[in-house]
Amino acid sequence: MNTRSWWLMISVGLGILLNPLNSSMVSVAIPRLQHQFQLDYTVVSWIIFSFYIASAVAQPVMGKASDIFGRRSIFLTGLVIVFVASILAPLAPGFGWLIVFRIVQSVGTSMVVAVGMAIVRVHITEKQATALSVLSMFTSGAAAIGPFIGGVLIHLWGWSSIFFINVPFVTASFVLAWRTIPKDQPLAAAANKLSVRQWMNRMDVTGILLFSVGLVALLAQLLSAKSSGHVSLFNVIAGLAGLVLLAFFVRHELIAKSPFIPLRTFASYPALTWVNLQFMLVNLLFYSVFFGLPSYLQLVRHVSEFHTGILMLSLGLCSLVVSPLAGKWIDVSGPRPAMVVSAILMTLGSVWIVMLNPSSPLISICLALAAFGISNGLNNVAMQAALFNSSPKDIIGVSSGLFSTSRYFGTILSSLLIGIVMGNQFSFGGFRVLGIILTIVALSLVYMGWRRMDSVQQSTQ
Repeated sequence: MNTRSWWLMISVGLGILLNPLNSSMVSVAIPRLQHQFQLDYTVVSWIIFSFYIASAVAQPVMGKASDIFGRRSIFLTGLVIVFVASILAPLAPGFGWLIVFRIVQSVGTSMVVAVGMAIVRVHITEKQATALSVLSMFTSGAAAIGPFIGGVLIHLWGWSSIFFINVPFVTASFVLAWRTIPKDQPLAAAANKLSVRQWMNRMDVTGILLFSVGLVALLAQLLSAKSSGHVSLFNVIAGLAGLVLLAFFVRHELIAKSPFIPLRTFASYPALTWVNLQFMLVNLLFYSVFFGLPSYLQLVRHVSEFHTGILMLSLGLCSLVVSPLAGKWIDVSGPRPAMVVSAILMTLGSVWIVMLNPSSPLISICLALAAFGISNGLNNVAMQAALFNSSPKDIIGVSSGLFSTSRYFGTILSSLLIGIVMGNQFSFGGFRVLGIILTIVALSLVYMGWRRMDSVQQSTQ
């Protein structure tokens, strides 16, 4: 690759790391935000919920939008939005406004992620595998060290610093992107002549609204009922309304010409369905630990943000070290063995959480973190390989989009699970119950790894 290609890759890498960095740093900030705004965990957990729900919706939407408005325009606009949101979030007059700015930040980072990989694929024509692996290091590294960076920043300068830290990354990415990303080609005449109605159909605005409003309504009422300790008539009505909207969403997607989430793809390729289901459960397990353990350490064990970040670093480093080794193993043996080993490690890590007691040495917690970190490193490669094996080549783009959506569903469910189990107060007993639930989920993955991957491999023969 020439020098310009390397600078283009760096500009994109600095942009796309903003999404995993901001989604991971906040895991250490939850206790501080609870204290700052005097809220219980279920309410504060919306700082996690909002980001992932917005990402789940915004990334595929912005991918479609880039076909109309151009990739460079979407990328640069996303950086500007992140910059503005990161400046305004620490100035939020209340927690509600903080959530609003967090959503705006998520939309901005999603715009960058949605087109970042495509920009590299289009404009770097030599050694694309090398370019994509470097970008993967940006995203994996940001997710891995996010809790550590967040812990250090919060310890030194308070929770607002996890928003201000975005400014230098955004600025560097914008300057480099402005200089290195080629201008978008003139849009096709057909795209320019789209009417508002045609544009809405092409973007599936109806499907996006049904999905977003239905999911938020359902999750909000589940968390509200748990937080208040009782189920009101309003909770029931609003929750049912959310279910009805999601049912309409399913019906709409099945008949839409350009669906937001092409559900018919799942029905046509059962093996692909199982891969996405497994990926969702994997992320449910991983992010339950990723978000739950920092709050347990700080609120129950009274560990500082700084030391919590250091402990969480063991999870991220194990994941980073294992990922390249997993690639070589999977090239030889296929994804099934790695997925089974990963599920076994998550089971052992979950059992270890159940066995913890309030006087367990902190170093022992690193064993559980290492188990989840190694399993995550294996899954990062194995699940992607399983997706490619189970998906026909002509729909690999759609399959990749569904794959990302499955990840976000897993993270959303992890936050919901933690909120339901913990309720108003994070406790040792609640954390042990969480460990029991995770053990059951991990055991189901062990079973699925043995039984279902056979169908994935058979579908490619």
